[in-house]
Formats: sequence, structure tokens, C-alpha cells
Amino acid sequence: MELAQKTIREIAVEMPATTRVFEELKIDYCCGGNINFKDACDAANVSPRIVEEKISAVLSVKDEQPENDFTDQVSPKKLIDFIVAKHHAFTKDEITRLAPLMDKVARKHGHLHPELLEVQKAFGHLCEDLMPHMHKEELVLFPHIEKLEASEIADLPVPHAPFGTVQNPIRMMSMEHEVAGDILKAIRKFANEFLPPEDACPSYKALYFGLEELEKDLHRHIHLENNILFPLAVEMENRS
Repeated sequence: MELAQKTIREIAVEMPATTRVFEELKIDYCCGGNINFKDACDAANVSPRIVEEKISAVLSVKDEQPENDFTDQVSPKKLIDFIVAKHHAFTKDEITRLAPLMDKVARKHGHLHPELLEVQKAFGHLCEDLMPHMHKEELVLFPHIEKLEASEIADLPVPHAPFGTVQNPIRMMSMEHEVAGDILKAIRKFANEFLPPEDACPSYKALYFGLEELEKDLHRHIHLENNILFPLAVEMENRS
């Protein structure tokens, strides 16, 4: 990877995923991005080698085979562990990362691109819905599904659930998934299929890239819950 001959801005424009590394290491890739890679690393007081390693790691992720090719034969606990570690963690991290970037881009470019204000509003609704949603899953629903599996393995009665049947929280979570899906569609529509305008700066492009990556991950995330985990939970409860 020939980074030494490029400016930070060029790297960010050509490979938007690298902006995650630049933001993490506080390397200015927007207003101050017209300096070469080594000088930018020196200015941020970080080794170019470390930056290159982090960039290689980020770029290699999208070329990996999908990890979420689970079937309905998977252990519910194994699937829950994967969802929490992979998808919940990614969603929380991206919301934390994208929220200030969203505000920055909307503040600087919203007067010329009013659609950004609609993207910002919809993204705010998504964040407000997703954070408590994941908390409820991790605190209430997922632990109960794990208890269902443990009881089935030990041939014990169905554990007591304060919500009556597992289908009640599943119904609620599924409805919230539908709401999130509608918000994602709205964001994509307002963001013109995540195609930044010609005058978009690297921050603008990084925002749209990040929003699209979040959308892709949420689609995989919701699939694993709606289509695999939740039916498994209902089946376990019904068999006991």
C-alpha cells in the first residue's frame, strides 16, 4: 500500500474506510488534509507504521467472508454472543462515532444541502430508538432465551418469565426492528442513495460511507434476530 506519496485527503477520498483510523488517531483528513501522509502522522504524534497497520486492518475487513452465515441449528447462546459482540458493539461504536460527524457536516453544509438536515433528523431518531432497544435485548430478552436453552439441555421446566411468554418481548422487538428499517430507508432516500454531491468534502463523504456501512450491518443484525434467534426461542418454549 503506497501511502507515503499521497496526501491524507487523497487517501480519505479514495478509501473512505480509512477515515475511521484517522478519526481514532486524531489525524485531520478534512480541512488540514492537504499534507502528505508522513507529515500528517508526525503532526498527530503517531508512527506511520502504526497508521498503516490500522488502515490495512480496516480495509481487510470488507474482504472477509461473512461471519453471520448461521443456520437454525445454531446454539441460541452462541448466536446471542455473536450478535452482542459483533453487531451490538458495532452499532454502539458507530452511533458514538457518527453522531458528532453528522452534526459537524450538517452544520457546515446544511445551508447548501438542506437534505442533510433531513438525514440528521432521521439519524437522530434511529439513535434514540436503537440504544434503548439493544439495552432491553441484552438486559431482558437475551438472558431469558439463554435460560430457555439451558433448561432444555438440562430437561428442566420452562423458566419463569415476568412477561408471560417469550413471544411478547419478541413481538415488541420485531416491531422496533420494523421502525428501524423504515428509518434506514428514509436516511438512504434523503442521502440520495449515499452518493455525496460533487462539492462534498472528505468529512461529508466519510459520513455517507459510515451511514451506509451502519445500514448494511443493521440489515445483517436484524436478520439474525428476526429470522433465526427469535424463532428458535419460540420453538424452545413450545417444546418444553
